Amino acid sequence: MQTQLEITDLPVAPLDAAADFHARYLPQARDLLGDVESLVLILPPAERAHQGWRLAVVQELARAAAPDRRVNAIIGDDQAAIQQTLTWLSGAPGITGQLLGVDGNLSDSPA
Repeated sequence: MQTQLEITDLPVAPLDAAADFHARYLPQARDLLGDVESLVLILPPAERAHQGWRLAVVQELARAAAPDRRVNAIIGDDQAAIQQTLTWLSGAPGITGQLLGVDGNLSDSPA
């Protein structure tokens, strides 16, 4: 079973956002990992300076959950692109520890 944890209302500054995530969302993520096969964090877009702490969170959660469970994250605010990526992840059991940015500019049809 795949479940999502939507992350919202993080501070703008990267250090503050990381601290807020660890205080509010990390306990929830750990709790969810006990009951699911795959956890996907849904993160809002942010400046590149946030990339480091976000990647570290996803990779460390994935390591802690392995080998029985997976953890990935999707960054974006385009709901259709997020849903399409969630569908793809549900059928990709080998993918874990990844931070996937989506923007909705991709198409299913060839150019």
